[in-house]
Amino acid sequence: MSRLDSMLRRLTAQRDGLNWAAAQIGDTPGDILDMGLGNGRTYDHLREIMPDRRIWVMDRVLQCHPDSTPPSKDFLQGEAGPMLCKLADAGHKVAMAHYDFGRGIKDEDVDEAARLSPLIARVMQPGGLLISGQPLVGFEQIKGPETIAPDRYLFYRA
Repeated sequence: MSRLDSMLRRLTAQRDGLNWAAAQIGDTPGDILDMGLGNGRTYDHLREIMPDRRIWVMDRVLQCHPDSTPPSKDFLQGEAGPMLCKLADAGHKVAMAHYDFGRGIKDEDVDEAARLSPLIARVMQPGGLLISGQPLVGFEQIKGPETIAPDRYLFYRA
């Protein structure tokens, strides 16, 4: 598979997974968390499909497209561990989280996801959903939408 085809497959899976999860959480109380702002495409999609939810966004730096910049009160800039602790310590709960951290070095990305998993658990609302490109630990893995290959995106319930 070409890198272009792989990217298209990943982006389609990401969109389909977010849409599916947004429909699944229904009235589950809590905010939304987008871990890894990047260019801001996912954040932009989340605010379109979930306009009535607060969307927290975290990343090391703010370097997204100007049209996809979150409000400063909802952007947590810095390393993920301290930012997750900040959310948890303030009592915020998340109904749906999207995990999109990674540098593209599989072993390192998997290790980071495992290391951050307990901190993510602290902010999750019981029954909340997680959508991730990396394996997370300590959550119940569930089947996502039929349109997504099982190895492309992972789905979890808190």
